[in-house]
This record gives sequence, C-alpha cells and structure tokens, in this order.
Amino acid sequence: MKTVARMALKPGMVIGEDVLNYKNELIFPVDTVVDDLVIAKLARHSIMCVAVKEEIDYATTHFEKIRLSTEFKYFEVTYNDCMPIYRKIMTDFVTQNIPIRISRLMELYVKISSCARSGEQLLDFLYNMLPSEDDMTHAHCLNSALIAGVFGTWLGLPKEEIFLLIQCGFFYDIGKLKLPNSLIWKPSKLTDLEFTQMKTHTILGFELLKDMNVNEHVLKATLQHHERCDGTGYPSRLRGDRIDVFAKYIAIIDSYEAMTSARTYRQSLNPFQVIANFEKSGFDKYDETIIKPILSHIASTQLGLSVRLNNDTEAEIILINQEHLSRPLLKTVKDEMIDLSKAPELEIVSIY
Repeated sequence: MKTVARMALKPGMVIGEDVLNYKNELIFPVDTVVDDLVIAKLARHSIMCVAVKEEIDYATTHFEKIRLSTEFKYFEVTYNDCMPIYRKIMTDFVTQNIPIRISRLMELYVKISSCARSGEQLLDFLYNMLPSEDDMTHAHCLNSALIAGVFGTWLGLPKEEIFLLIQCGFFYDIGKLKLPNSLIWKPSKLTDLEFTQMKTHTILGFELLKDMNVNEHVLKATLQHHERCDGTGYPSRLRGDRIDVFAKYIAIIDSYEAMTSARTYRQSLNPFQVIANFEKSGFDKYDETIIKPILSHIASTQLGLSVRLNNDTEAEIILINQEHLSRPLLKTVKDEMIDLSKAPELEIVSIY
C-alpha cells in the first residue's frame, strides 16, 4: 500500500485501510473503490490523505509479492545491466582468447549481490528472473556464481574459499559455450548421441581453462561437476573422495540453479519440490555432509509461510521434518495438523 494525498486520488483506486473521522467513526471501509463521490465525502470530513492499494497488494503467492516489490525491480535492472558485460567477457574469451580478469567478474558479483539484504532474499530474486533464450547459458553460470556465495556462507566456509567457490560458479560450465544452444536447451529428451555430445562440455571447459591462470579447484570443478559420489557421473565415473570438494559444491549448485530457473518448457520448481528432487536422487550421489545442511537451510527459510497443496488445502508451515525435509508439518486454517511425511499423496504446489 501507499499513502496518497486526497488531491491526488483518482477514480478507480482502491482504499487499502478503513478511513475514520476525528471521532473514530468509519467513513469508508477497506476495499472501497474511489470515485468522485468518495473524494467529495473525504473533503467534507477534512481527510487529507488515505492508504490505497498497489499492484503488490493483489499478489497471491510469496514469489509474486517478491516480483512486484521495489527491491526486486532494482535488482532486476542491476542484473540486466550486468548481464551484457558478463556475456561479452566470457564470449570474448571463448571466441577470441581475450584474457578474463577475475577482478572484473567479482565486481559484477558484488554489484548484483549487494542489491539483496540477505542470501535468502538473493535466492528469491534469482527465482523470479526470466533470462532471454540467448542468455540462458550465461545466466546459468552467473546465477550459479551468485548462489555459490550464498551456499558457501551457509556452510560456514572461510572467506577465501567462498571467493574461490564463486569463481568456480562463473567458470564451471564455460564449455557449453562451445556447443549449440539447440542442443543445450533442447526441451525434449536428448538422444544417446546428443547426450554423448552434451557430456563433452566438461572436457571442453577444462581445455579452455587449463592454460589460463585459474586455481586448480576451478579446473577440477569444471571437469568434475557431473561426477557423483556413487560413481554414476561423468566423464570419469569418480567416487567419493576422488572428486574435488569444490566440484561437489558445484554439482549441488548446478542442479539447484537448473531446478529453480524457469525454462521455456516448464515452470521453476518451488523450494520443497527442489528438495524432494534431491531426496529422490538419493544423497549417495552427493556428499551428504554438504547437501544436508544446504537443504535444511532452504527448508527452514520457508517456516511461517503459507502453502497450497495439490488438493487445494491451504495451510501454514509450522515445523520442518529433518528426516524428510520436503515434507513439513502444516497447520490448516481450521487448526488441523497435516504431517506431509505421513501423507505421500499430498504435495506443496505453491507457496505464498
């Protein structure tokens, strides 16, 4: 809502709070639609200003409210100003071998990330970004670098390691810039031949970076971010401790970013859908000591929010189930409790 002087009121505006006179008597209730008669009556009662509703007041979900907020709009402008700069830096390196100044990338990181008051808000902002099709690969890496700073902080990493993890986020998927967009962002399932070609991006990225003055962990994260702790990954089917720890971090960041970013063929997944996907994949694919604290933190940021279930029930999140992070305890508007860990047929479809 915003406060508007009576003289600035226009027909069609909607009053956001009850309007009372000096005797505390109701003149107009909330949701009254302003017209010339309303303005005239306000003048007779010497009402100088009233609260009126804004677009954000009509938002129904948590993420709609964020998307309509002034803070997000400032973030969006800043992000979109930085994107062409980031795209040119990376494209010039891949196509013309123009050296990348890491300090310049970090300037972009600071400029964008400083638009958010917290890591949690930064993730909410990124969730609402809709990159153009031409920028999807670049946005994936830029977003991953921003997410890396948040997750590194949540994990309590030292500042120098967070800085290094952010670098990994900027670079790890650079090999995809050597592949056609039609392959990378194909909406349908890849053929075996296409998937074999897709998997080369880890080696292509490593080849691009190996002669550049980057940290060894950045190189390994680029090469190994699709390795999995159970040996099912690629390109070398490494297991457990044979995978660089920064590659393990990036594996989680890469999957999280992919699931929370909108695609032409699907909506972004909400936080509990993301957590559920990780749970279904099995923590044996990722380092459990890394992924459990991250998912627990994501889940805990949803406490107190309201949700809608797939049966249209509305409820509030009151407790996170640490054994099944995607299945919290809910309280309905009728004060009934729903333990989603005991109701597999129910699913959170929206958060507000």
